[in-house]
Amino acid sequence: MPFNFSRLDLPEAILIEPRLFADGRGWFMESYKKSDFEQAGITVPFVQQNQSLSETGTLRGLHFQHQPKAQGKLVRVLSGEIFDVAVDIRRNSPTCGRWIGVTLSAENRKMLFVPPWCAHGFYVSRGPAEVLYMTTDEYSKPHESGFLWDDPRFGIDWPGQPEFLADRDRQWPAFEPVDWAELNGDAS
Repeated sequence: MPFNFSRLDLPEAILIEPRLFADGRGWFMESYKKSDFEQAGITVPFVQQNQSLSETGTLRGLHFQHQPKAQGKLVRVLSGEIFDVAVDIRRNSPTCGRWIGVTLSAENRKMLFVPPWCAHGFYVSRGPAEVLYMTTDEYSKPHESGFLWDDPRFGIDWPGQPEFLADRDRQWPAFEPVDWAELNGDAS
């Protein structure tokens, strides 16, 4: 299999390491293959792709979209390095409020699948960082939401203080668990 899938401390959050094929010309890798992802439990369709460029010290997040427009994300870095974070925001989840963080970079080529019931954000530890991510639903402004990146109830160990933070990311409310509707036939 051209991928190594590693389960993380949040159910369905998966770290993906693609296999690299290198020779004198350079290298090649598969960054997505539906059948392999489905075999690893990632069965959602991806319908939108986004790309951002951020300078060192930028923090983006913590964002999510409410049902019925919740977005799962497959995140990868094309240049630079980020500390990528997902937080379980489901009220009735045994991992409610728990976060995971992984380093994604152009060099390690790792990807993170962020389930739709997570708030997501990242800190740019080495920029400029170009981040590419596919989503399982389209962006919908009326369903957009978020929580404060530094909410003490999360206790996220960010690698630095943000130098660049959007006004909306400064103004998100404190964490309040979300009543999450049935997702993909699985009550979560």
